[in-house]
Amino acid sequence: MMDIIVAHWPLIATLIGAGVFAGLIAGLFGIGGGVVIVPALYAAFGALGVDDAVRMKVAVATSLATIIATSLRSALSHYKRGAVDVRVLKSWVPWIMAGALMGAFAASATPGPALTAGFGVFLLLIAMQMGFGGPGWRLRDTLPGAPFGQIIATLLGLFSAMAGIGGGVIGVIVMTLCGKPIHRAVGTASGFGAAIGLPATLGFVIAGWGMPRLPVFSFGYVNLAGFVFIAALTVLMAPVGVALAHALPVRHLRRLMAILLFITGLLMLRDVF
Repeated sequence: MMDIIVAHWPLIATLIGAGVFAGLIAGLFGIGGGVVIVPALYAAFGALGVDDAVRMKVAVATSLATIIATSLRSALSHYKRGAVDVRVLKSWVPWIMAGALMGAFAASATPGPALTAGFGVFLLLIAMQMGFGGPGWRLRDTLPGAPFGQIIATLLGLFSAMAGIGGGVIGVIVMTLCGKPIHRAVGTASGFGAAIGLPATLGFVIAGWGMPRLPVFSFGYVNLAGFVFIAALTVLMAPVGVALAHALPVRHLRRLMAILLFITGLLMLRDVF
């Protein structure tokens, strides 16, 4: 074991740093999943010299693997508080899973720089929504029924898998725009992560199996070392971020997170262009 640690200490140290950062930011700003983890892994693998052709794909795939367990735990907590709309989960989850599997193979076939650029644009859009979006905005009073609900669920799974996120950010926006109370939307969307992560992770393992230039400890595009350290450290550091959040002025946190996401998005776009 010590021989493995000594031989790969730059990878381990970099992933530990990424995990600490991701957990701290997730707790501080109340936002988790791939929105934080993907940029952290992308930067970590970049510092280790991982080839740009696979770097973003490994970051996305590994992020999705870490989201499975955290999503299940979060969804159970929200369910105990009565904040999960089980009817929505039952009707949307099969379509989300189908979309996530398609998204994994679509992302695997997408050139790395294009995937990075797409994620950078996604971060800019989320930053603008957080910075300028009104909490009372809505397009309609109820979620659409069939077939539009199934189409939305499939696209949610597809784009979330391509971005390496658990679907919480997109899911909450969609549901609040369709009249769901924010706490109900957050609780329900917390269950999307496992539905996205399970099929997407499997898809990334299959699509990346035997690919050259992957970092060590990779199974397909999923990096096992990244999964272990990110999953463990985000859980450990999130409470520290939460404590910091309660010590800071609440009204500034949302805008501060928007600024952080906007800068991160610009940096990822700069890497491509």
